[in-house]
Amino acid sequence: MLKKPILAGVIGSPVSHSLSPLIHTLWAHRAQIDGYYMPIEVAASYDEFARAMDALRTIGFAGVNVTLPHKENALRYGDKSSELASMTGAANMLTFTDNGSYADNSDVAGFQGALKSTMPKFSVKGACLVLGAGGASRAIITALQNLGADNIFITNRTEEKATQLAERFGLKTLLWQSRKDAVESADLIINTTSLGMSGQPPLDLGGAKIKPGAIVADIVYTPLETPLLKLAREAGNPGVNGLTMLMHQAAPGFRAWFGGDAKVDEGLRTALIGELERRRR
Repeated sequence: MLKKPILAGVIGSPVSHSLSPLIHTLWAHRAQIDGYYMPIEVAASYDEFARAMDALRTIGFAGVNVTLPHKENALRYGDKSSELASMTGAANMLTFTDNGSYADNSDVAGFQGALKSTMPKFSVKGACLVLGAGGASRAIITALQNLGADNIFITNRTEEKATQLAERFGLKTLLWQSRKDAVESADLIINTTSLGMSGQPPLDLGGAKIKPGAIVADIVYTPLETPLLKLAREAGNPGVNGLTMLMHQAAPGFRAWFGGDAKVDEGLRTALIGELERRRR
């Protein structure tokens, strides 16, 4: 009897831009695993999401990554969930087994891995500023707290969302209008918004100058160097781009579904940068 190929994918809306299929395909090729990882567009409602997941389980999918706008839907759908997924209120992984579906969050490990791989001696010191209060910010905040951060500030264009997040995680809030001063005094700055992404409005920091030695991270990876990261580079500050986080957050899913090694290295990075350049042409 022929062994069936392993099936997995990424769910989102939109999802055609995702680099996850390339990441998993490269890892499967390296490990000589017979498997397929595909992008699947699912409309932004829980009912549509649940129907799609039921269908994928019936087909025999091992699991899926989940991106916007379905991370909360994935947590709701899971029969069981990890502590991280419950803590962040969002899941970017669903693993399907005979005993049901398991919701997990690898964005936390993805951000921690990105920091550690870029700066092996990284440690949380001083004030951490999180820009944005969406789903991604929850994973970033959880990662920071896991790393020992106890002085985290959050600012967001919608003040109510920032306040809700601050209450949930025990943070301090700053008005969006005061972000320039906040950026200039922070020791670690993380942009979790879509501002600065290709096709989106820029992240306006009002001409802020980054504090010497401050670390800057941006979850956006198109463009690879966002205006915020460019500002950091020009000031001589270390920066962590969204592509690094993307690679590290993909690894747990590959190991869970395909069972092979998921090495984040220069070969993978080069392939992804090449794909980004191809798309720009």
